[in-house]
Amino acid sequence: MPNRLADSTSPYLLQHRDNPVDWWEWGQEAFEEARRRQVPVFVSIGYSACHWCHVMAHESFEDPATAGFLNDHFVNVKVDREERPDVDSVYMDATTSLTGHGGWPMSVFVDHEGRPFYAGTYFPPEPRHGMPSFRQVLTAVEDAWATRRADVEGAAERITRALATRERSISGDGRPPSPELLADAVQAAGRDYDTAHGGFGSSPKFPPSMLLEFLLRHVARTGSLDALVMAQGTAEAMARGGIYDQLGGGFARYSVDEAWVVPHFEKMLYDNALLLRDYLHLWRLTGSALASRVVHETAEFLLRDMRTAEGAFAAALDADSEGEEGKFYVWTPQELADVLGEEDGRWAAELLVVTPEGTFEHGASTLQMPHDPDDLQRWERVRSALHAARSERIPPGRDDKVVAAWNGLAIAALAEAGALMARPDWIDAAREAADLLVDVHLGRVGDLTSIARTSRDGTAGTSAGVLEDYADVAEGLLALYSVTGEERWLILAGSLLDSVLLRFSDAEGGFYDTAVDAERLVMRPRDPSDSAAPSGWLAAAQALLTHAAITGRADHREAAETALGVVSAYALRSPRAVGWGLAAAEALADGPREAAVVGPADDPRTRSLHLLSLMATAPGAVIAAGPPGSTVPLLAGRGLVDGAPAVYVCRQFTCEAPVTSSDEVARALNVLREPC
Repeated sequence: MPNRLADSTSPYLLQHRDNPVDWWEWGQEAFEEARRRQVPVFVSIGYSACHWCHVMAHESFEDPATAGFLNDHFVNVKVDREERPDVDSVYMDATTSLTGHGGWPMSVFVDHEGRPFYAGTYFPPEPRHGMPSFRQVLTAVEDAWATRRADVEGAAERITRALATRERSISGDGRPPSPELLADAVQAAGRDYDTAHGGFGSSPKFPPSMLLEFLLRHVARTGSLDALVMAQGTAEAMARGGIYDQLGGGFARYSVDEAWVVPHFEKMLYDNALLLRDYLHLWRLTGSALASRVVHETAEFLLRDMRTAEGAFAAALDADSEGEEGKFYVWTPQELADVLGEEDGRWAAELLVVTPEGTFEHGASTLQMPHDPDDLQRWERVRSALHAARSERIPPGRDDKVVAAWNGLAIAALAEAGALMARPDWIDAAREAADLLVDVHLGRVGDLTSIARTSRDGTAGTSAGVLEDYADVAEGLLALYSVTGEERWLILAGSLLDSVLLRFSDAEGGFYDTAVDAERLVMRPRDPSDSAAPSGWLAAAQALLTHAAITGRADHREAAETALGVVSAYALRSPRAVGWGLAAAEALADGPREAAVVGPADDPRTRSLHLLSLMATAPGAVIAAGPPGSTVPLLAGRGLVDGAPAVYVCRQFTCEAPVTSSDEVARALNVLREPC
């Protein structure tokens, strides 16, 4: 019989609906049941594309004996971390504090108030590599609760109090990073740069998406060779490695090795949206043909494999197919020959580093491309044949819920890429995703705009949006406005950012991750550091700065500057933790530059100047386009020049003389090349 999760809208929870574990969804009902039965609560947190979540499910949650013990001695709660990032954040802090590391699946034991007293991640079914078995953990926790409950609850109180104390210590000096500090942050990043393989640190290696944006903006503002070497080296190493899908486009979540050869194969929407924009900006800055290829292939991957029937973008593709991680993506030399024939098979094996020994498991290899093919036409034919053959394999599962924040990032990337790469279909896709968010996710809380965290099949979920949802959707709508000139996106972005200031602000110039009227947890999460995606705090600062540059909103500008104060505290000791904030600080150091493109929309000269302005490498340049008489503040009061469309280049609404020629625009905005 299916358990309570059968009625869930979360694809991750639905994966567990047939477990013999008597799962509950997160909510007060579960805690009331625990109080009634006087048992502790076991909280299991994961997500649908998580390989080790599947492993623990097969080993423990599908095992009748283990499930029976869980059911007899605990109330068991299953949480989709992508639906409830607030719950995940609170218990991830507890897990890392108690164990020194975190990850998923996360296994947390809490009391009736939700206070954690024991935590870990994956536990095997038998003792292994110094880890206790899951049954040993369950037995020990049950015994402690039954015989030493006062001690357990005392520990839970101390742990919660310590977490709250650490949370209150987050602060900045209110001053965003200076240009000098930004240069020092580049040098600090350089100390962690892998000169042999690109990227930062050792294995496992995650795409440093936010730091790449900072480095590219720093190059554009200062011409720093050090920043350029790190950005280009990392981007090329990832694009040529196994972490990049050489056949279908798009990036896996991370590499298990330092050389980007073997990925953890799940593909996340946020990674691909952020990296699409990084490679677009790398192409805009350097003209890199490799970056251009990655932009095209990754955009096509998003539209082909990640788009939902309603026009938005799904959260993730699984790492596993047919119960094996990576099986969909890896090849042997014989499999290449079977598809391509012996001659092309040998050529492809050499090009893609498919060896008899294999670079992955069971003699199979991930696909790499250490150098460009010597025959591009042959490669396109081979790639097409291999991609078609791969499409006949059983594909990984897809988590088709729509996450507001990640769709905001995708909207921004596709809108910009569509404009610069002459792909109006990409802009249309960004617009359709934005329409879905407006129609399904947006609502009202009093006089303020609210946003639902997720939807599925065109129906909003019950989880309230967190800070990153408001900030990243605002970022996407602002990019869509800059590309299309459609004022409704600007208005909606402003309403989301007003909600940020009124419902998420803390008392120190920063932000909480949850709204003031959100469900109360054992602590209200607040974290300015980036993870795999921009932190809500820094994303809010970025979007507020952009919105202020278009509208002249002094309160938005001041809030952005103050929020970036925390970046100064992290910039030297951990620049990767605040890459998005460093990128926003680069825009602030440059103004940001504002380009008001004034002219009739149907005049080809207006379109030409608009596109050229979007090619600006000036860090975080803000573009607004509209006809004479527009009420958008950056455009208001600015007209044609001698009857011709014109561009007014400004900083904080102080403008230089308007320019009408392409050369003048290029000089004013640091435009290095023509759009496609």
